[in-house]
Amino acid sequence: MTGTTRTSEQLDPRRRRILFRAWHRGIREMDLILGHFADKNIDRLSAEEMDIFESLLAVDDRDLIQWVTGEVAVPREHDTALFQKIRAYRQSDAAC
Repeated sequence: MTGTTRTSEQLDPRRRRILFRAWHRGIREMDLILGHFADKNIDRLSAEEMDIFESLLAVDDRDLIQWVTGEVAVPREHDTALFQKIRAYRQSDAAC
């Protein structure tokens, strides 16, 4: 079971790949953070934001989880508006 709450049926192939990769990270916590974010936002991301999201998907989970939780500072090249949206989404999602 992936955990995804949406269908990828109406998405173009690139968005489908990103959605799949967001839910299949390796560390379950990152599956949940990135997967839930992708479920809610994948159809609204611009081409530039999709590029950024794909670059985040290439980052090792151990590094990414530390950035998202604020345990370690986010490297400048990844500290983007989209990353801040993911971090804010994680915090609001965790509050529910």
